[in-house]
Formats: sequence, structure tokens, C-alpha cells
Amino acid sequence: MVQAPARGSILSDYETEFAKSKEFHERARTVIPSGITHDGRHLSPFPPYIVRAEGGHKWSADGQELIDYGVGHGSLLFGHTDPDIISAMHRQLDHGTHYSAGHQGEIAWAEKVVELIPSAEMVRFTGSGTEATLLAMRVARGYTQKTTILKFEGHFHGWQDYALKGEKPPFERATVPGIPAETLGTVAVVPSNDPAMLEERLSQGDIAGVILEPSGASWATIPLKEDFLQNLRDLTTKYGAVLIFDEVITGFRWSPGGAQRRYGVTPDLTTMAKIVAGGMPGGALGGKREMMEMIEFKDATWNKTRRVPQAGTYNANPLAAAAGLTCISKAADPSVQQYCDDLATKMRTGLNQVFSRHDAPGFAWGESSVFHLDIGQNATNRTDGDLRSPEGVSAEDLKTSGGAPLAQLVEIGMLLEGIHLFHAGGMFCTAHTDEDVEQTVEAFDRVLGRLEAEGKFA
Repeated sequence: MVQAPARGSILSDYETEFAKSKEFHERARTVIPSGITHDGRHLSPFPPYIVRAEGGHKWSADGQELIDYGVGHGSLLFGHTDPDIISAMHRQLDHGTHYSAGHQGEIAWAEKVVELIPSAEMVRFTGSGTEATLLAMRVARGYTQKTTILKFEGHFHGWQDYALKGEKPPFERATVPGIPAETLGTVAVVPSNDPAMLEERLSQGDIAGVILEPSGASWATIPLKEDFLQNLRDLTTKYGAVLIFDEVITGFRWSPGGAQRRYGVTPDLTTMAKIVAGGMPGGALGGKREMMEMIEFKDATWNKTRRVPQAGTYNANPLAAAAGLTCISKAADPSVQQYCDDLATKMRTGLNQVFSRHDAPGFAWGESSVFHLDIGQNATNRTDGDLRSPEGVSAEDLKTSGGAPLAQLVEIGMLLEGIHLFHAGGMFCTAHTDEDVEQTVEAFDRVLGRLEAEGKFA
């Protein structure tokens, strides 16, 4: 076991070693609510501030070099400042960033999406993943002429009004601050992995579409049972509901064709963002032609009574198109995903070995190229090896694990060791290395040692 150096507490050391970040945060709080521009970046007492990034690493305002497992909230499959993507963007910059018109780049981008994603017969671009899920729900309602969208407990589909019901524990809560009850009333929420309950709700006949993360909630935080996706496909077909895969994270990461190609289950509609836009702001909705044609202009009567409208100033802007086309063209090589998957497997195995050596409460799990950490609980099937699907821990506990105080303390401890986790876990890119994994596992060993010394597991 690696011995932790003699230092102060984790929190006191963080206050000292990240003093410049603390200064920036105090300044930010005067003009930005809580000093952050994304709820997921909340870290108590303050988050780190970054000044530059390259490959799989980034540098804080305080000068620390950090191994980065956030990688653009999962959008940077090839790491920061990938030379191919940066070159494509530079070339486009010389020709302009916004034409207020169609351009050749958006056609080539859409053609590549159609080539790679099994469900995508046609594509419509958006400005973000949140917009993509909103458009998918609108298309499903327009196509079926039904009202209700069904989603699953803990699944995240952006911050739009129809997506947040049942996203955070307690899942049964019927209100979300700032969202009208009338809006929430058009959304049904059921647990995942329960085909009987799903069928009972679908049989009521009002479901326009069913949306889910095909990895399981929050990029495999709450895993799905092996046969659930196929059961879902069969049931949505039986009851005439549109099946929507939210592949904002899994798209081009789980495989070149996303989770749907990896698992062999094809939805009706697919939402995409992050990797699809090469790390730039942008998203897309792809799907069956007959459903995507709901957005098409036709005759005057259709346009007034049935056509599903969609606009967006930055949809398929030339800069995002250049980055996106370059990125997903590179992602078409399956060795890209295999490399990242292998690193994640090594990481999950190494982290679980550390938990076992310390006999500490917690476990690491995940699938594909991601990993999660739960600090303070024990899975009934934890072993020294890779753990993909924890048993004996509730969905609510898994969903809240990354935001728990002890998990945040681990994140701070890892920052002191030169590691930036993402929601008590992380994602891999091709710029990461075996050495990064080794350094991370060794750092985690030291952090668990400090937590023990501070009595955090008592």
C-alpha cells in the first residue's frame, strides 16, 4: 500500500494548493449564480479553474498538470486540441463561421451520420443535446398525435422542461422548481429493467414516445439488464410508441454506430451531441425517414396542421460542421473505441483492487470507455477485478453517489494528486495512456489512505 505523505487535511491542502482557483471562484460568484455555468461543475468548497488543455491533460490556474477524465463532458473522444479537428476548424475559420444559409459542410456531415448510425435515415441538426432531445419528443408527438412522453428513472436528457421529471432522487417526486405542473403532467416516469411495469403503462395508449439512455441512466451509472433494450424495442412496436435512444454520450463512443450498433437494437429516433460535433456546440436528431419527414415543408394544409417546426440560429453552423465531420470520420475506425474501452477496463479493475486492499466501502463500475466510483457503499458482488454491474445497491444510491459529500472529498483529494475526475468517475479518450491509468490508480490508493487517516470511513 502506498503511504500518504504527511500533510494537512484534504480540504485544507486544497484551499492552499488551489488558491488561485479559489480567488477566481469568489470573483465568479459575484456575477454568476454559485460561480458556475453548469450544475455538473459544482464542487464544494470551489471547483478548479483551467487555463489550457492538450491531449488527455489540462493545466489549472494554479499551475497543476491534471489528467483529465472529463474530456469536454465526454465530447472529446480524441482529447483536447486534436490536430486533425483543430486543422479543420482553422480552415473553416478562414471562410467564415455563419452563412445564414445552407453549405456543403452540413450535407457531408449529415451523410456521415447516416452512414454510421443504424437508425439515421435522415438527420436534422440542433445547437445542443438538450435541443436534440426536445426535438425528438416533438417529432414523436407530431408523428403519433399522442401527448405523453415516457422516460425512465434517473435518465438524463438535458435540462429542458420535459426531461427533468424523475431525473434525480427521489424519483417519484412530481414537481421540479420552475417547471409547470401542466408540463410535467405530459411526462410519465417508470423504473428501468421492469418490462411488466413498462408494458402496463404503454397499454394505456397515450404514449407518443419512449426515451432512454441505452447505456442505462447517466452513462451507465444505473446499468440496464442485458435483455431490456430488446424488450423495450418489442413493446414500443407493439403499442405504437416511438422509441428514442438518447445517444448524446454513447453515440460514436460505445461503437462507431453508438450503443444501438453495439447492442444490435435499432430505435426509431436517435439524439446526438458531444462527439457528433467534435466537441463544438452542436447536436443532431437522426431517425427513420417517415418520422423525420414530419419536419419537411409540404403543401399549405400540411404545413399548418401537421408539420413539426424547428429553427435554431446555430444549427449546423460551418465551424461545428467542420469539427463534427472530421471527428466522426475518425471515430468510424472501431479500434478507436476498443482502445478507450481497454483503458476503462484497466481502470475499473485497478480501482476495485485498491478498494479491496484498503477494505474500504465502495466500488468502481461502468461499461465501454467510462468508469464510476461509489464511495461509502459495498456491492454484494465486488471483486478485485472489473465490475460492470453492481448488485445490492439501489438505483437511487447509485444516482446520488457522485454528488455525495464523501465522493466530492475524493474528487478534491484526486485533484491534489493531479487527477480531475468527472462526477466521481470519468471517460477515456484516445490521448489517454496506460501510464495515465497507473498514475490514477496509485493516486486513488493515496487518497483512500488519507481518508482513512482522517476517519472518514468510521
